[in-house]
Amino acid sequence: MAALISTPCSGFLVDFLGRKYSCILFALPQCIAWIIISTCHQVEGILAAMFISGLSGCIFMIAPVFISEFCEESIRGMMTSAVLIFYGLGMLMSYLLGGCLGYNTLNYACLSITVTGVVLLNFLKESPTALMKKGLEKEAAKSVAFYRGEKVNSKVVMQEIDTIRRALNPDLELNDATAFEEETLKPPIPSEKLSFWQFFKKSRSTRRALFLCLILYTAAIFQGLIVVQVYAQPLFEEAVPNVSTTLSSVIFAVVVIMAGFLASYLVEKAGRRTLMINSSIGAGVCCVVLGSQIQFHWGPHWVSSIFLYTYCVAYSLGAGTIPLVLIAEVFLPEVKGIVSMISIEWAWICNFIILFMFNPIVAAYGLGPIFYFFGVTCFLTAVYCVFFLPETKGLTVDVIQTLFLKRRSEAKV
Repeated sequence: MAALISTPCSGFLVDFLGRKYSCILFALPQCIAWIIISTCHQVEGILAAMFISGLSGCIFMIAPVFISEFCEESIRGMMTSAVLIFYGLGMLMSYLLGGCLGYNTLNYACLSITVTGVVLLNFLKESPTALMKKGLEKEAAKSVAFYRGEKVNSKVVMQEIDTIRRALNPDLELNDATAFEEETLKPPIPSEKLSFWQFFKKSRSTRRALFLCLILYTAAIFQGLIVVQVYAQPLFEEAVPNVSTTLSSVIFAVVVIMAGFLASYLVEKAGRRTLMINSSIGAGVCCVVLGSQIQFHWGPHWVSSIFLYTYCVAYSLGAGTIPLVLIAEVFLPEVKGIVSMISIEWAWICNFIILFMFNPIVAAYGLGPIFYFFGVTCFLTAVYCVFFLPETKGLTVDVIQTLFLKRRSEAKV
């Protein structure tokens, strides 16, 4: 619930404060939460700490945007999807430390990790795009030079600054895609700065891109991995009763990390569209098999284990990675902060809905049919992506925007 509150604020602060300082600001609630948990032993204090820590949930929106703006196009997808790797590392560390350390020691260890993260953020440079939006071109050039390991006056830095300058031109979009492509080759023409809503109403490509991201986030949530993460213990008890829930949880975290590394590689090699389609089909097959095994017990328990972990891998390769990459690369800098916020806010709402409905549905129909529903969602996602998801691998944001203006058949690069 706390993330539902903080995410709308982050959509505006990410432009007002910048990407770097927004990350620092929303990392501080984690520090405060761990301090409360470490010093307070009352139930009310622990619940308050959990709510405060949830305010940091909007970092899932800020981090991909920040990363995408200082990465080169050739590694943008890889670096953005690395968020999943560190998410898995966090899960693994919590499972392992929870089994090895005492309660107080665990709390102080988590506090130390959080504080270290906040300190390290201070050594990063602000996003060059955020600096350019504020008119700080010299500082933006220094930022590009810092992340590229080049001199400020080098050709590489100047070319990238010019690319950012063109992307920030609010008059990029024309009525037809061909004219759009010709216009982006011209020097930017000074014009009155548009508000977000003016830009959003004018930009057909932005509206289409936002609709695509909302659909993919809805599909990603209702493919069900969030349920496996939150209800890991009861799920593993029913699906894999002969393996301890602690060991199953640790294996699950390791699988998520390995899938994250694989996704970071494949997102640039195979492309976003191909990966999303094939992984959704794979996850759908696993869900159907897993649902039938849980409902009818037609095979040994290791069948459930194999298909559950395979489902986690397939999900992580597609629905767990691609929407995160897309919100970081398909929107123009003029509106990226707010439309990314809208996408993540919708994801939190979908999270709340599926978690709220899970227990009543399981009580009424059992766990097996739930996985059938996840499977149907996976297959529908694959069909949707075949017709509506353009390939964005290695493309600049202005070129990506043209794909949303073209006919669907032309957009499938």
